[in-house]
Amino acid sequence: MLKCGPVGRDGEIRDVAGTLLSTGASARTLLLVGGAGTGKTAVVEEARRAVVEQGATVLRLRCHDGGNPPGAGALADGVHQVLTKVHDRRSPARTSAVRRIRLRNTGRDGELPLLSTLREVLADAARHLPFALVIDDVERMPSATASALGLLLRVFRPAGVPMVMAGRPARPGHPGDDGVRQLTAAADRLLELPALRPADVETLVMRRLGRPVEPALVTAVLRSLGPMAGTPEAVLSVLDSMAERGDFLELDGHMCLTEPEQALRLTTDVARLSRLCWPAGPPDAAALDAAAAVARNLEHAEIRLDDLHRLKPGGPRRAGLVDRTLTPLVGDGILTVDEDRRIAFAVPALAAALRALPTRHAVSSLHALITRSLTDRLGAETAGGGYPRLADHVAAAGAELDDALAVDVLLAAARTDARSDWSRSVRAYSWALRRLPPHDRRTPGVLYESAELSLRHADHPGALALGEPLSACLDASSPERNREGLDHVAGVWALAALHEHRLPHALDAGPRGRAVVEHAPAVAGFAALVGPYGLGPVTCRPGTEAHPAAAAADPRPRSGPLPSAAELRLLAGAAGSRAGLSDALPPDAHGARTLDGLRNATAHADLAGALAAVLGDRYTGAGDSTAARYQVMVREYLRGDWGRALASARRIEARSRTRGSTAGPAQPARALAAEIHCARGELGYARTWLELIPGTVAHPLVAWARLGLRYWSGQVEEALEGALDEVRRARREGLLSGVEKVLLRYLSFALLEAMPSAMEKALDELEALDEEVGSPMTREAVLVGRGLVRRDADSALAALRSVRRRGDAYLELLCCLGLVEIGDDCERWLAEATRGAQELGIGRATRTSLGHMTRRRNLVLPKVRPAKDELSEEDVELTALVSRGATNRQIAARLMWSEKTVERRLTRLFQRTGCRSRVELAAAWLDGSLAHRDLVPDGGRGTAGGSFPVSGPGAPSSRR
Repeated sequence: MLKCGPVGRDGEIRDVAGTLLSTGASARTLLLVGGAGTGKTAVVEEARRAVVEQGATVLRLRCHDGGNPPGAGALADGVHQVLTKVHDRRSPARTSAVRRIRLRNTGRDGELPLLSTLREVLADAARHLPFALVIDDVERMPSATASALGLLLRVFRPAGVPMVMAGRPARPGHPGDDGVRQLTAAADRLLELPALRPADVETLVMRRLGRPVEPALVTAVLRSLGPMAGTPEAVLSVLDSMAERGDFLELDGHMCLTEPEQALRLTTDVARLSRLCWPAGPPDAAALDAAAAVARNLEHAEIRLDDLHRLKPGGPRRAGLVDRTLTPLVGDGILTVDEDRRIAFAVPALAAALRALPTRHAVSSLHALITRSLTDRLGAETAGGGYPRLADHVAAAGAELDDALAVDVLLAAARTDARSDWSRSVRAYSWALRRLPPHDRRTPGVLYESAELSLRHADHPGALALGEPLSACLDASSPERNREGLDHVAGVWALAALHEHRLPHALDAGPRGRAVVEHAPAVAGFAALVGPYGLGPVTCRPGTEAHPAAAAADPRPRSGPLPSAAELRLLAGAAGSRAGLSDALPPDAHGARTLDGLRNATAHADLAGALAAVLGDRYTGAGDSTAARYQVMVREYLRGDWGRALASARRIEARSRTRGSTAGPAQPARALAAEIHCARGELGYARTWLELIPGTVAHPLVAWARLGLRYWSGQVEEALEGALDEVRRARREGLLSGVEKVLLRYLSFALLEAMPSAMEKALDELEALDEEVGSPMTREAVLVGRGLVRRDADSALAALRSVRRRGDAYLELLCCLGLVEIGDDCERWLAEATRGAQELGIGRATRTSLGHMTRRRNLVLPKVRPAKDELSEEDVELTALVSRGATNRQIAARLMWSEKTVERRLTRLFQRTGCRSRVELAAAWLDGSLAHRDLVPDGGRGTAGGSFPVSGPGAPSSRR
């Protein structure tokens, strides 16, 4: 059965196999070196298997894993075991010769005659039955045995016997690696295994998980491994650890990551961890315990050697902590010390694994000692201002430091770091608020400073974390005490909650949110945005006053970074009618453009886009929030790059399920992902996304996606009736922006079902909606509707021009389809519609509609070459296996397909490449014809000689 070979090692496998086949006069020796987990054994084994399938004989020489004393004698014992496997009439004589010379010659004086005899018997055996030798783990070979083997290779080389050795590379200045150095000098060629490329790592991850993966997952794994990012065993170790903890989430058949990147770790199996990360050999229990303590100490605070040198007697002295613990770790490359004397783990995933191991060392006490070493000498405020990184040590020290000292250090550090390292400043403010009592006179000011910093840098998770101390402070404050500052903090918190798709209103925000809303009336204005932007149910009708006291109590000017009460009404009212919106628009020449951008964003529930349209340069940005990611998704959807849009949806969904995340699920992203899958004919995926949306969310975007899924699932009557119910419900709640998408889809489905009265009804509804809303999208929908219902080609053309200016690839496709139905230049519009459908990956339903239109108009559906006509990665691997002579059964075993799938994929390959048989396909692959026709991706292995043949020699097989 064909097995899966090592990923990204084709060249090395080819070189090793070439050495194993170099019998006779051309016999060579090769030393394959690589660090722990790089796949040396896998490469040698794959090459050995490949040449054995071609009829070669490969024997394993074991001379360093037995109980014999090291040296030439141990080598002779290994050769004796090899000779017992070479069977011919001279076998007894050869083995007897080795045994006699082994007993007769002992000590250094007998080494040369013994090696001379070994050369003769090996060469004699190779003449009768050519074979190659493989020696693994040469770094474990004692120096005396390695010296004897090196002398055999340099002076007594057995003729006709190729040899491949594998092991770790020699480390400079390490006395235990003398044997490897001697063999390096004796080998004909040194081959070093390089680190895997990121693309190869992605292939390895997909092979291990058995399905496609999100690029963000691969990126997180690579970052967590640092310099070991290209080590296959390290990658697999991280994946195994993630699988054990259930850190994977499958969406759309892709594997996503639900664990914070900094928490990715290697496996906590001590034996595997030691073998992979300790090059000098596994550490003892005390050393491993000390390494775990160091990892925990470095988790939350930056430690420098200077910090340890300042420690007073009574704490962990320099000789104990540095010389006994840190120095060995630095010597092994596990810890690094940069030019600023900062200590860090070279591999973050190793640090995370060590933190999961138990340790007897106290962690918080060291951070407390580092803090006191400065505060006792300089004072709390001076130490915090002069050493802002001290804030991390204060937080890690916990109860080891009293609150008064800790707060003084934290506030001084936060105010010093506010400009140079704002993220660390936000953390310091947060830790200070945990220690400050709500009634402390400094608490409101600290809340305000922290909120301003988070708002300025679009740190919405940081602002959202202020909810608990803000609520406690509001409860403890008198009505007249610093109320204005706390109201501002409440506004920053509410805006952050919206960005992270959480619900800042009394129904769903929990006790903390209810307290904030109760004590800060201005928050009610933000709560009115929940319904229009698909975060939850409508709390009040958009366009009306959200809270009577909100406008009167809101002191925010239009020039501030927070939206004013009038701007909040504009943001909420953009989902409704245009009546009264002109009063809320800024009095400038860009008012109409602002309103158009706002309406477009509201129709797609794009909160970040809406805020940017209203606030302009005052908007501090969406940061890395859920709203920012959804804005990217909307942009990619409208551009027609649906693959990236779906990838954004998966990242948003995975982020909402990450442990410790402040982000809520993005309902609009779920609806848009469902719509893309439905348009592509992937109804199962579409249904899965829509089922994630609670029934309380009734945004027109959700209704639009539900209508499409129900119709293409065969529920025609239910789909059309349900769509009208959704439209009526949206009208009652004042959510008009986006209703035009539902009505236009209703009209197009009525056209497909030959329901002219329903089409007229939908057009009437669209015209009434346009009168009430008057947005570019409602106008476009009316023009498309008139084109289809009244066969008005000019209206359809006007709609197409408007859609192209605004940018909406899917609606542009629908306009072209309408022009195929009613226009004069049908062939032109059919070609454009076909091309657009192919670029978007439209599924069977739309292609069927195109076919019906062509038959009605007596047209021929044009054949459009795909935008990217190259073979997929699976097609490339299938072609390579065919060229190697693999049977269908072997291919199915390797690629984890059924044999029927192999036959189907081969038939499609024959059609795409124009080859009529497996032999022609293999020839086109090996002579580079497929690459010359741009069918093979860049860097693909589809050129002659690009892969080592792993099946039999000769021409590719045409067997099944």
